[in-house]
Amino acid sequence: MFIQTESTPNPATLKFLPGQTVLESGVADYTAATEAENSPLASRIFAVEGVTAVFLGSDFVTVTKADNIDWNHLKPAILGAIMEHFQSGDPAIIAGEEQGGHSAHDDGPDAEIVRQIKELLDTRVRPAVAQDGGDITFHGFEQGVVYLHMKGACAGCPSSTMTLKMGIENLLRHYIPEVTEVRPVAA
Repeated sequence: MFIQTESTPNPATLKFLPGQTVLESGVADYTAATEAENSPLASRIFAVEGVTAVFLGSDFVTVTKADNIDWNHLKPAILGAIMEHFQSGDPAIIAGEEQGGHSAHDDGPDAEIVRQIKELLDTRVRPAVAQDGGDITFHGFEQGVVYLHMKGACAGCPSSTMTLKMGIENLLRHYIPEVTEVRPVAA
């Protein structure tokens, strides 16, 4: 098994590409080992000292490390944990535990605007963010403000504010005049 690695805009995060499907659908974001009990894959990766977050996508695993640890020491152990997982035959996540891409309600007076926002996020934004080893979830729309949560490599990335403001906000404002601003939210 050959696992490729890619850097991300976040220097504390690396993207691992095992060359096979990680999750059939959805994503999973773990910011602590205690959250990863439903994921044999994430649990194996958290067993490596210095790992602070694990994000699972369709065909990639994004791992965030502690600031005081060097990638040269951590990377071989993470590669070993991922390889061990795929050789075990265990699922990445115990059935039914994947998290979807959106978490807000679609009803109310702004239902059509929310639908348009989600469609643009799914077709234009999420694929680009996934290229960097992350994901973005919609949390709400209120009085012209879109609330989004960045996950994986994008969470805590030095350029995430720029991505939200210059990229996503401009895109949404261009296609949906009712959108006036995009703000990040914590999980």
